[in-house]
This record gives sequence, structure tokens and C-alpha cells, in this order.
Amino acid sequence: MHLRRIAASLFAMSLFTAAPLAQQPEASAIIHDLDVANQARFDNVLSFTDVEHYSVFRGNNQISPAAEMTVKMSYKKGVGKDYVILKQSGSSLIQKFGLHPLLENEKAINNPATVAQSWFTSANYEMRLKPGVNRPIGGRQCLAIAITPRRKAPNMIDGTLWVDAGAHTLVEVEGIASKSPSVFAGTTKMMRRYTIMRGYAMATHARAESSSLLFGRTVITIDYSDYHFQLRLTQ
Repeated sequence: MHLRRIAASLFAMSLFTAAPLAQQPEASAIIHDLDVANQARFDNVLSFTDVEHYSVFRGNNQISPAAEMTVKMSYKKGVGKDYVILKQSGSSLIQKFGLHPLLENEKAINNPATVAQSWFTSANYEMRLKPGVNRPIGGRQCLAIAITPRRKAPNMIDGTLWVDAGAHTLVEVEGIASKSPSVFAGTTKMMRRYTIMRGYAMATHARAESSSLLFGRTVITIDYSDYHFQLRLTQ
């Protein structure tokens, strides 16, 4: 079904008055810092858990979910991710053919042998600073980095990274899947918001929207909470 098609593409705005930036930093410095941050997180986060709430909306109904699921996610370095379903409600078909495959897809993406291929780094994406483009997100002034995948895959995004102008940390990613997950699925639009926890950018909210003539409009949102970490001890 269509929900299963967009599951492979999912990765999910506070408005403030924008202040003009005095000076645009060098693009190379921002990209370098993003690369370093990704590697540091992989090296130093030994394990973490969170609680993730998934909601699925169909058609024009964006108020009452057709299905919901709450899971506890556990990540361990060198092993990957695992999920325990805490509760679920709504359509059993959406649960079986949409949300369960979505969890399996997240496990596959986080396979330790290949997880680096999905990072927002210069190895996986062509990156270009958009001169003069900035906006506030959650109280942080952000710069825009245009990203184009170096290979096409349903979990790769063609769009924009919004990066903290001062710290050069990831704040938000938005765009479309670089490759349609199915001939039955139309363009899949994605967004994921991040905040800094224990020194690393961690997801707080995600959203994916897709539509097709056969299944119509489908929206999946994910809210992440209750993080707990085990970090590597550094000198």
C-alpha cells in the first residue's frame, strides 16, 4: 500500500523576528564542521534510547490520525537500532503495512556497516551555501545549505539543511526524496527538526508527506522525546 511506499523515505516552526546576519561565514568551514559533528556523534555516542510517537493522517484529515504507534527505540554502537512497541491504535492495516515496515526500514538504515552512507556529510552530498538566505528556527538564526545527493536513493534528500549560524550545528532538514520509492508514489516531501542534546544534534520532530492517484494523500509525523545517553569518556 502507499503508506509502505513512503515509509522508506521518511526521515520528520517556531517563528521569530529574523535579525540580519552581519557576515556570511565561509561555506567550507560550515561543511567541515558538519562532517566533524557527524563523525563525533558516531564515535562518542555508545548508546541511547528515546520514545517515538508515530501518527498517520490520510486525505485532508490532519486532526484525527488514522493510526498511531508509540515505541521505545534503543540504539547501541556497533549493533544499530531496535524497537519495542509500547502501544498502538487505529487501522490495523496501516499498522501492519505502514508503521511496522517503517520501523524495519529504520533498522536497515542504521545498520552499522552502511549507516554512514545516510549521513548529511560532504561524502554523501554536494553542499552549497545559499548566500544571504537565512531564517530563525526555534530561536536560532540559521543559514541555508543546499544539498544534492551524490547517489539517488529513497532515503536521500534533495533540499536544504538549515544550520545554526554560530555553532554550525544541524537544526533542520527539508526537501524531497531523491528517488521515488515506488512507481505508485508521487513526490515525497520530508522535514526533520533537531536540537542539541549532550553536545549532539538529535531529532525532535519529523514529517513526511506523499500522494498518489491510487491511495491519495498520506502524512506521517514522528515526535521524539525522553532521550537517555551513554557517552564515551573523553580525556
